[in-house]
Amino acid sequence: MSKSKAGAASPDESPSYDHLASARRTLELEIDGLKQMAASLDGPFSDAVELLAGVRGEDGDGQRRAGRVVVTGMGKSGHVGRKIAATLASTGTPAQFVHPGEASHGDLGMITPADAILALSWSGESAELTSIITFAKRFSIPLIGITSVDTSALGKAATVPLVLPRAEEACPNGLAPTTSTTMQLALGDALAIALLERQGFTASDFGVFHPGGKLGAMLRHVREIMHAGAALPLADQSMPMSQALIIMSEKSFGCIGITDEKGALAGIITDGDLRRHMGENLLTKTAGEVMTPAPKSIPPSMLASEALNILNDKKITSLFVVDNGKPVGLVHIHDFLRAGVM
Repeated sequence: MSKSKAGAASPDESPSYDHLASARRTLELEIDGLKQMAASLDGPFSDAVELLAGVRGEDGDGQRRAGRVVVTGMGKSGHVGRKIAATLASTGTPAQFVHPGEASHGDLGMITPADAILALSWSGESAELTSIITFAKRFSIPLIGITSVDTSALGKAATVPLVLPRAEEACPNGLAPTTSTTMQLALGDALAIALLERQGFTASDFGVFHPGGKLGAMLRHVREIMHAGAALPLADQSMPMSQALIIMSEKSFGCIGITDEKGALAGIITDGDLRRHMGENLLTKTAGEVMTPAPKSIPPSMLASEALNILNDKKITSLFVVDNGKPVGLVHIHDFLRAGVM
């Protein structure tokens, strides 16, 4: 066999290996671990949700608590813990990650008696967690332990132990954390979503913590991107089409909203309506005679992403924004492009 300079087989002579079979085996083992975990969830999970919710609830004296969820873990569990802390914080449960190796060197000061600790350790015997566990016991700070061994140091010290099933790791040597960390991550998501639902956390609340990027754009409201005031193409029902066409042309939206005697949106005239009524007497008709009545409209409080879905579903390019029946704005498909809501 020919060798490369490094002594390895050349690329065209590398041993045959089924990479897809390996990938599917990994995914199947991790899916199996998740199924085992889902089946094993019981009362302690609910206890953990209530405990975590309590860090922003009321204490025994009726005083509002202002605590946070302190997430900690070592190694791969620590990497997962950072993600769990970020997910909790972005869904309405204030959280932060404290590295267990730094805790005994001053970072214990980040933890207060108003907090709750969420500690991750597959074995439950990570020596670096000792200082945090001891600190929690000393100051009566509630501790949730995510581990696979209920009789471990973490399992026995936890106020609420969440015990993961001893599912097979995807690593063929049983060494690299794979299935175990997938279960930890999924359990963290389950806790975050249960808390989100318990607290009634809405898409609007979510937008407060996600003002930037694509997600922030999707969470903007219609009122933030709509055209309003003098920019609106509007006419009353009695206006001659000769005048309505001038307004429609000046505003350049390809449509004009038609209002009734009370100022409510009664109809709309689009380029399509003009083509359907094209004839010698078009200019002598009134806007009310040409309009399409009861057009689709949206409220200013609607999320921009929802409004975009309506435009796509209806295959239209513009929507009037109505408040208490009266037109207060208009959004065009180009407005969503400019705002990044696409």
